[in-house]
Amino acid sequence: MRPSERSFARRIDLTSLQLFVAVCELGSIGRAAEREFIAASAVSKRLSDLEATLETPLLYRHTRGVNLTPAGESLLHHARSVLFSLEKMQAELSEYADGVRGHVRIHANISAIVQFLPEDLGAFSQDHPQVKIDLEEHLSTEVLRAVQEGAADLGICNVSSAGGHELQTLAYRHDELVLIVPRGHALAKQEAVAFEDTLEFDHVGLHSNSSIYLAMREAAAAAGRSIRLRIHVTGLDAMCRMIHNGLGVGVMPRRAFTLMHGVGDLECVRLTDAWATRDIRLVARDFSTLPLTARLLVDHLRERAEKGELLAA
Repeated sequence: MRPSERSFARRIDLTSLQLFVAVCELGSIGRAAEREFIAASAVSKRLSDLEATLETPLLYRHTRGVNLTPAGESLLHHARSVLFSLEKMQAELSEYADGVRGHVRIHANISAIVQFLPEDLGAFSQDHPQVKIDLEEHLSTEVLRAVQEGAADLGICNVSSAGGHELQTLAYRHDELVLIVPRGHALAKQEAVAFEDTLEFDHVGLHSNSSIYLAMREAAAAAGRSIRLRIHVTGLDAMCRMIHNGLGVGVMPRRAFTLMHGVGDLECVRLTDAWATRDIRLVARDFSTLPLTARLLVDHLRERAEKGELLAA
C-alpha cells in the first residue's frame, strides 16, 4: 500500500461509513439517527466530515430527505462491501474464541465436489474436528480467479480449460468423461464412441462456461460441426433426469454417474477422445505460504488421492 493509500485509509471513519449506509437505506438523516440511536445533528456532522475527507458531495439534501449523488452511489457500493467484510471477519474470529483452531476456504468445480470431496473432506474433518472448512462450488475459471484474488485459500478444478495463470498447482485426481444416453438409445450398445459421432443427436449440456461444455464445444468446432444443444442445466442430477426423459444425450464424469446410479434409466458409453480424460488439480497462490491447517488439508487430499489410485490399479 502506497503512503497516500495508507493516509486515505486512516482518514475514513468506519462509524461514519455505517451511518452513511443507514442514511442511504432509509433516505433520511432523521430516520437513520433514530435507528442508530444517535442525534440527527451528530449524523449530519459525520456526513459533512466524510464529504470533506473525500472532497466531493455525497448527498443531495432536501426537505423530504436525501438522494445520492453519483459519488454517493459509488461510495455506497464500497461501504457495503467494507462493512460486510468486517462482519465476516468478526464472525470468523469469534469462531477461534469458540474453539475452532483453523479455517480453510475452498472453491471447487462440480466434478470434484460430486466425485471426491465428500469422502475426502469427511475423513479430514474426523481427524481434525476443530478445523472449519468452507466449500463453495464454482466454475473452474471462477475457482482460479477466487484463488488469485485471495477469496479462497485453495482451489480444486480442471485447470487445462481455464487459460494462462500464474498459480501453483498440484496433482489431485483424474476423472473420465463419458456419454450418458437413455437405455435403448442408438448409441447405448456401443462399447465406445467418438464425440464427433454424438453430434447428430440433441445434447443436454452443463453451464456454457463449464470446463466440460467448453471442451465439448472445442471438439465440435475442430470437427467442423456444432452441438445441437437442447437445454443447459446447472447440475449433474438434472442432466440425468433430462436425458432420461428424452431431451438428448449428455457428457459427465464416469464416477459421478456411478454415484448417481438410479437417477433415470440410463447407460454410459466411453468416449474415445483424448480430452475425455482430465486432471483435477489443487490450486494455490503459493502452497508453502498457506496456513498450517490448509497445508494439512493439502497433504491429506493428496494422500487420499494416492490411495484411491492404488485401489483402482
